[in-house]
Amino acid sequence: MKSIIALMSVGAMGLVSAMASAAERTVTLAVENMTCDACPYIVKQSLAKISGVENVIVSFELKTATVTYDDQKTTTDALTSATTQAGYPSRVIP
Repeated sequence: MKSIIALMSVGAMGLVSAMASAAERTVTLAVENMTCDACPYIVKQSLAKISGVENVIVSFELKTATVTYDDQKTTTDALTSATTQAGYPSRVIP
C-alpha cells in the first residue's frame, strides 16, 4: 500500500513540475522590410497563426513585433521563421 501511495506521489509531482515549466513569454522582434501601412498587418497575421502565440503587437514606426507566446508550444526560431517566410526577416531584440 505504501509503495502505491509513493508512486502516486511521484507521478503527481512530475505532473505539477511539467505544468510549472510551461510559461508565457514575451519577446520583441526587430522586423525588416516594413515599408507601408499594410506590412504590420501581414507580419501580425504570420505570427498569429503559429500555435502557442497568444498576442501580437506590431509597430510600423519602431519596426518591431512584440509577441506573447507559450514556450511549450512554440519557439523564437519559429516566430522569426514565420516573419521571414512572409517576406519580413526578423531577429530577437535582446
